[in-house]
Amino acid sequence: MDYSKAKELLKLQQEASKIQNELSNIHIEAEVSWVVITINGKMEVVSVKIEDLEITKDIPKLEKAILDAINKWLKKSQEIAADKMKDIMWGMWMNFPGM
Repeated sequence: MDYSKAKELLKLQQEASKIQNELSNIHIEAEVSWVVITINGKMEVVSVKIEDLEITKDIPKLEKAILDAINKWLKKSQEIAADKMKDIMWGMWMNFPGM
């Protein structure tokens, strides 16, 4: 690999690192029934809120709402991360030695 390729790969790595930092500042909120879960783009739970205290008496319903909210958030976070990373990954692929 010549110096220009190494320099380009370093630039792409720096851009990917910048995007990772941006993802930590993105908060994704998923609401299902009485449960609101907020998770950042780095997949860290920021907060969990239960808006109806009466639901806490129905544990299976509460557990289902939490599960559904997490799955909803996970899908959305994957879409956001993929969108942010697609240009970086394309650049890395195009600069892969032998391409």
